[in-house]
Amino acid sequence: MLDLLITQASLPDGRTGMSVAVQGGHIVEVSPGLDAPAHETLDAGGQLLTPPFCDPHFHMDATLSYGLPRVNQSGTLLEGIALWGELKPLLTEEALVERALAYGDWALAKGLLAIRSHVDTSDPSLRPVRAMLEARKRMASYLDVQLVAFPQDGVLRSPGGLDNLKRALDLGVDVVGGIPHFERTMGEGAASVRLLCELAAERGLPVDMHCDESDDPLSRHIETLAFETQRLGLQGRVNGSHLTSMHSMDNYYVSKLIPLIAESGVSAVANPLINITLQGRHDTYPKRRGMTRVPELMAAGVTVAFGHDCVMDPWYSLGSGDMLEVAHMGLHVAQMTSQAGMRQCFDAVTTNAAKVMGLGNYGIAPGKDASFVLLQARDPIEAIRLRATRLKVWRKGRLLSEMAPACARLSLPGRQGVLP
Repeated sequence: MLDLLITQASLPDGRTGMSVAVQGGHIVEVSPGLDAPAHETLDAGGQLLTPPFCDPHFHMDATLSYGLPRVNQSGTLLEGIALWGELKPLLTEEALVERALAYGDWALAKGLLAIRSHVDTSDPSLRPVRAMLEARKRMASYLDVQLVAFPQDGVLRSPGGLDNLKRALDLGVDVVGGIPHFERTMGEGAASVRLLCELAAERGLPVDMHCDESDDPLSRHIETLAFETQRLGLQGRVNGSHLTSMHSMDNYYVSKLIPLIAESGVSAVANPLINITLQGRHDTYPKRRGMTRVPELMAAGVTVAFGHDCVMDPWYSLGSGDMLEVAHMGLHVAQMTSQAGMRQCFDAVTTNAAKVMGLGNYGIAPGKDASFVLLQARDPIEAIRLRATRLKVWRKGRLLSEMAPACARLSLPGRQGVLP
């Protein structure tokens, strides 16, 4: 007997009337009209059953710290970095863990079950690292958390930066990170990319680098990242996050750069909510949007995902862990309003994000983990448009969260009814 049978579900690829059979935490069959005995049977009523949302770029060590010790008045990236520097001496491991756990609750309720979080390694105490390792352990039963060793102050620019990063990896951090555009010079930025990629190759680890988060069209460290990926045989293990300088580059250079990225197998993560907020701050008008060239990268075969990046921290005062909000902003900023483009934006917070994170048991297919979300929507486009209610959230066959359907009851003469 099956543990769970979901019937009459719509799937993100367009199939409708589908049944999903679950046994032992895994999907055992996906087919139309399946009728089999099960401990629990759920009629999805044509609603969208999707793999869980994934966030391939976040900062869990800073989340929910908005207003501590003050608010970012200019709204710029650099003031956010300076503000985080002011906050770090005031942090306690207990508070860091509690804020991460609180955000994990938010994520779960939104159907977000996998997060790649950059964690600052610049402080010799490694307090944020130890706190995020503890939070990851506590959330392991319901949330997949990958940690990136992130030298926020620059691996070469800050004293002991490389040693701190290596110690974080020794403690169990999963991914090598970097921030080449924040090093002292373009030359040191390129040197940091080479150094960190060699470290990842030596240790057999992935790379996820904050790269060219700048309006400066001459910030071109993604070119070095693509080169080092090929030189060291790291194809499929390297991601470039942000890449916002590509929004300001001339088309001739980009016509060379994008094929290099595609050839190297480097993936890209844009962060629509944060990129549209932090970039273009030095412009009057016309004002740049700042987000990287998402549709062009996708057209070249580059795996592109969207991240949330920040929620209520020194860089961003809003956010709720809702990856549909991220996709909604992404399609607007990238002007991906065609039917195909909007579906690509849904993929950017589900399948593409899972691919960036290397999640092997992800998807709605036999043999995959029975982790999925039932949305109050009929298809991915409607899900983004409505930021659809997460009716039910399962992880490995276990129901972890559910919400009542959203509806409004009207009381108007001749217009009584219920609106979803």
